[in-house]
Amino acid sequence: VNVKETGQILLVDYSDIENLKTTTVGSAKFLHDGGWDASKRYFLVAANASNKIAAVDTKTGKLAALVDTAKIPHPGRGANFTHPKFGPVWTTGHLGADVLTLISTPSEKKSDAKFKEYNWKVVQEVKHVPGNLFVKTHPKS
Repeated sequence: VNVKETGQILLVDYSDIENLKTTTVGSAKFLHDGGWDASKRYFLVAANASNKIAAVDTKTGKLAALVDTAKIPHPGRGANFTHPKFGPVWTTGHLGADVLTLISTPSEKKSDAKFKEYNWKVVQEVKHVPGNLFVKTHPKS
């Protein structure tokens, strides 16, 4: 649950619906929307007026990273794919801009260990035609 203007993210444990548990995670102000990384461990959410992406580790209940991005990230769910040079990445577009930002995400796969140095860094910005709203990938891409 994003408490948007405060920069607080509430993780809600629904395992006992009668006794919900919440964990408050501080991030950055002006939270908007986001989605899961490929592992489904990390939830990445745009703090779009702060020009940041907050990554929450849902296993530990803590902020994993706060990544600076280009102006006004707007991912929808974001898009996950494996980059040939940087490994697993999560991607966001930006409102009114001609750029996609690729952020390296952690992986527990042994084959991805060589990409660890890039984790939680903007590894590439891709120029495109301005005016995007959301980035998507094809399931077989």
